[in-house]
Amino acid sequence: MTLVDAPNAGRAHPDARGAHADVAERAPKRPISPERIAASLTLLALLALGVLAVNEVGISIPAMVQSWGNAENFIARVGGLSFPEFGDLVWLIALTVGLVLVGTLLAAVLSVPIAYLAASNTTPGNGWRAAARFVGVLTRALPDVVLAMAFVLMFSLGTLPGILAIGIHSIGMISKMFADAIEQIDEGPRLAIRAAGGSKVQEFTSGILPQVLPSWVATVLHRNDINLRGSVVLGYVGVAGLGLEMSYAFKALNYGKGLGIALVIFILCIVMEIVSSMVRGAMLGTQKHTRSWIDRLLHPRLRDAGAAPAGAPERPAWAATPQTAARRPWTAERVRNTIGGAVALVVVVGSVVVSQINWLDFVTFWAKLPEVAARFWPPSFGSYDAAVMVSAMVDTVAIALAATVLTLLPSLLLGSLAASNVAPGSGIRGAARFLLVGIRGIPELILAIVLVVITGLGAQAGVIALAIGGIGLLGKLIADSFEEVDRGPERALRAVGATRLQTYASATVPQGMQALIGHSFYMLDTNIRAATILGIVGGGGVGYYLLNASQGSRYETVTAIVLMILVTVLIVEGLAMWMRKVFR
Repeated sequence: MTLVDAPNAGRAHPDARGAHADVAERAPKRPISPERIAASLTLLALLALGVLAVNEVGISIPAMVQSWGNAENFIARVGGLSFPEFGDLVWLIALTVGLVLVGTLLAAVLSVPIAYLAASNTTPGNGWRAAARFVGVLTRALPDVVLAMAFVLMFSLGTLPGILAIGIHSIGMISKMFADAIEQIDEGPRLAIRAAGGSKVQEFTSGILPQVLPSWVATVLHRNDINLRGSVVLGYVGVAGLGLEMSYAFKALNYGKGLGIALVIFILCIVMEIVSSMVRGAMLGTQKHTRSWIDRLLHPRLRDAGAAPAGAPERPAWAATPQTAARRPWTAERVRNTIGGAVALVVVVGSVVVSQINWLDFVTFWAKLPEVAARFWPPSFGSYDAAVMVSAMVDTVAIALAATVLTLLPSLLLGSLAASNVAPGSGIRGAARFLLVGIRGIPELILAIVLVVITGLGAQAGVIALAIGGIGLLGKLIADSFEEVDRGPERALRAVGATRLQTYASATVPQGMQALIGHSFYMLDTNIRAATILGIVGGGGVGYYLLNASQGSRYETVTAIVLMILVTVLIVEGLAMWMRKVFR
């Protein structure tokens, strides 16, 4: 069975054409607004710029094949993979997982008040909401590697700079998604508590938190996966863990050990992805948390909470009265949940212990703060010409655009095959999902290092690394979005004999188009920040100057570069918000 049914491939079924005609006659004709035209032209312009950027990079498959000799020479120099001693390796893995988990949990805790202020239905006022939203955008725009540079100057070498860098940078994404979840709650319970004279704290703990907690847990788990992959680059600025050991190995030209550690990181990312997916599934149960495009970044397609199975009781028998609730039976589900909670608590406590945080640093760093701030402010390009720096930032945006354009078609193909309502069979869907997980497990930095060996320094390695890495994420988003479309139009077309391809093109893709646009802008936003980091290992763009400035302790130049990144991310964020509003 193929994506297109062979007997009917290439021609529409007559009944399908009739169904299309009936729908067209009944559908009200909606005038196209000037704003929608402008948004469509903007999308086409961005796509055209992306194609031009791809052409400018000069990616050539024949040239890469000819350059394969570079890879063969590199492999010959490597000789074979090597690893740290077993005990050291286990300790490095525990240290890396520990600091990533503690940093992610720090971000989760700090994101709760920011999300409360940023959500339109809980904020005290528009000023508070604007300030909270700005904090989210600012922390998303600040690269974690730049934050780590600053914290290395203020704190002792070790895990603490990495924990704080991961924590602060993650606030941007987590607080945004927390706020989106709060805005989508059922207001009934909260308003009932307010009417009964409950306080704001009671409204939050009893009316809001129970509704958003599963979504919040899924958000934190997803961000933890991202942070694990991103922790690799933090090793290049002195943060302890696998990333630091890998950077030492590559700087010492010990490529066998460097690639061995890279393989360990890859396997660790895959394992973490699988564990997170299992926990998300257990936490979400049969509830649906996919009401907006950004939520689909986190959750698989789930049955609507309001659509309970036929004959299902509204609540368990033990919850009928306070007396029976006090004697709640230890069912298999309750035992499983209790064990899961205990394991989670042990993992969190163990992560804090393994991280070996020097708590005294929180007392002593205040004395260093004015000196460190003076090194980063005021911003200045220093010996670099402003025009050169702006041109480098444009190159970074071009790399991100080119990577996003290259990601779109493969992601659409893989994402479609990974969707249960599009894939020809469960085997193909499972293979596509497994491939997407595998691609997501490869940190872009490691991929860029390998590609630099083959293609040489420059933008080509950065574009290809981002494009391949983006397929894993964008493909998953597309698969989840297509699985969540209304199945009614698909069933109607199938009933009148439409082929699988006709159903896909006429029902699935049109319904998922809004989500596809949102996901593409999310990829562009992510790629801009990632392109900056990949410049550190020769991927081109402004990252090259960021690396030189940090290594030369010219931190005022680092600040100037970060401000350019912030402005760029704000522009992309504004475009994305406008597009989502117009194509709603």
